[in-house]
Amino acid sequence: MTETHDAVEVISAKRDGGTLTRSQIDWVVDAYTRGVVADEQMSALAMAILLNGMDRREIAEWTAAMIASGERMDFSGLSRPTADKHSTGGVGDKITLPLAPLVAACGVAVPQLSGRGLGHTGGTLDKLESIPGWRANLANEELMEQLESVGAVVCAAGDGLAPADRKLYALRDVTGTVEAIPLIASSIMSKKIAEGTGALVLDVKVGTGAFMKDAARARELAEVMVALGTDAGVKTVALLTDMSTPLGNTAGNAIEVAESVEVLAGGGPADVVELTLALAREMLAAAGREDVDPADRLADGSAMDSWKAMIRAQGGDPEASLPVARESHVVTAESDGVLTRLDALAVGVAAWRLGAGRERKEDPVQAGAGVVWHARPGEAVTAGQPLLTLLTDTPERFDRALAALDGGYDVAAPGTTHDPTPLVIDKVS
Repeated sequence: MTETHDAVEVISAKRDGGTLTRSQIDWVVDAYTRGVVADEQMSALAMAILLNGMDRREIAEWTAAMIASGERMDFSGLSRPTADKHSTGGVGDKITLPLAPLVAACGVAVPQLSGRGLGHTGGTLDKLESIPGWRANLANEELMEQLESVGAVVCAAGDGLAPADRKLYALRDVTGTVEAIPLIASSIMSKKIAEGTGALVLDVKVGTGAFMKDAARARELAEVMVALGTDAGVKTVALLTDMSTPLGNTAGNAIEVAESVEVLAGGGPADVVELTLALAREMLAAAGREDVDPADRLADGSAMDSWKAMIRAQGGDPEASLPVARESHVVTAESDGVLTRLDALAVGVAAWRLGAGRERKEDPVQAGAGVVWHARPGEAVTAGQPLLTLLTDTPERFDRALAALDGGYDVAAPGTTHDPTPLVIDKVS
């Protein structure tokens, strides 16, 4: 075929601070997907976008071109409305696990296409794969059948959704261009719009353990993504949530599943319950079901019933024992006082080094590895009390995990007051 543009022309336009035309955007995304534009050329364009930005039209057209590179799903034939959630990633962020069955128990179908962990942020699929028999890969027909019968699916995205994004995402990861807001926003939203959900709630994390450390940049990202979803006809809202302290009491795979089951049973850590309910209420409102209070579905056991049905539908045994790490190491408090800080990044890196996460996409993970913390900021501790338990099958990993935690928490004098950051910081709609 005859090419309508060339890569150098498009790169030069953005390098010099210009705006790209719809024709240029459509061509370069398609040509990169086909292999006509080389990795080094797309790397140069990604860097130009990082440095010079894109306006709202360019981001919308770039997102549309990414969507057009693959298939689109259609849930209009389902008997109930659909809503999805996307988190920008954090530490101990197991929220999808109780959230999907909870929203399903409220009458809204949840097609949750999730990913695997990379680096210090955990992956939803890695967590669920610690359940014996559970499988992440479903054919589109299976996905549709499960949405109709159970109401919730958490599975891997198929290769047909936004293949341009899969190729570009891998390139950004190794070229220092991950932080470009236009590329982050189009990456997330191309997949979510192509997925076909009717409503979308975005959990944009802010803080040390988040991708976005700065609140202003997190807000900018949230605003861009909400605009993209809205322009595409998807009812979209975003919550800015704190990720300076890890969520719940665990960071890992099997241990986060166990904590999620506690939430579905009506217990669990207060912050996990709070965020699960906040996101559930936003999803229900966006899907037109404000009449249902998700707290009631936690209390009456129907959310737990949805969880068990969802796990069984994907081959898992919700009653099976979860894997347990073979080795453990306890970190104790050195003095009496008040825990005033537990750094999310330090905990996330420690869990990753223990084997709960991976450095490369192809690396395996340990189902039982991770970190459990026995106190949260604001709580009193005594000398010798366990603060953290490190879990792994490979004890040679303990030293590097302990190094990650060095300086990652503070214990102040007894009686010190602690002023916590609100979990939900703001809403963008």
